[in-house]
Amino acid sequence: MKTLLKGLLYLVVLLAAVFVVGGFLLPSSSHVERSITIDRPPGEVHAMLDSYKRFNEWSPWFEIEPTAKYAYSGPESGVGAAMSWEGAKVGKGSQRITESVPQQKVVNALDFDGTQATGIFGLQVQGAGTRVTWTLESEHGNNLVSRWFGLLLDSMVGKDYEKGLAKLKQVLESEPR
Repeated sequence: MKTLLKGLLYLVVLLAAVFVVGGFLLPSSSHVERSITIDRPPGEVHAMLDSYKRFNEWSPWFEIEPTAKYAYSGPESGVGAAMSWEGAKVGKGSQRITESVPQQKVVNALDFDGTQATGIFGLQVQGAGTRVTWTLESEHGNNLVSRWFGLLLDSMVGKDYEKGLAKLKQVLESEPR
């Protein structure tokens, strides 16, 4: 019995050491990125992304929990426009536009129940349309749990970004020119 307990203690110490040492070897930031080309000029795409007024028309999370509560504050568009949400499935968080460059990009400060990240929509002219690149950047610092979690971020968020971009494309391209 003592040998078993001693073995379990060694196993716990080994796992803790792997968690700590491995955590410090992991990247201190995570990056998720997806792109799509939308058959609309950058000005039209920028106008949609520069406001939260129509966010739920293309948001990949709205259909997960349409009954979530949303609140809007600040200006209707541009820097300072903000949206918060709370729901059983989508959790609690907020986003606020911190930078807006017409026809080029919209940057959002994200807060997922206390965890901060940055969301960026980059826009580039591509033929007659616009290449939209949706990026999530998350800094983990020395938070070991966050660093381990960062390994899963792309697999957790990437498909949602693809779905959201496809819906954004559908919404924008279905509108009259």
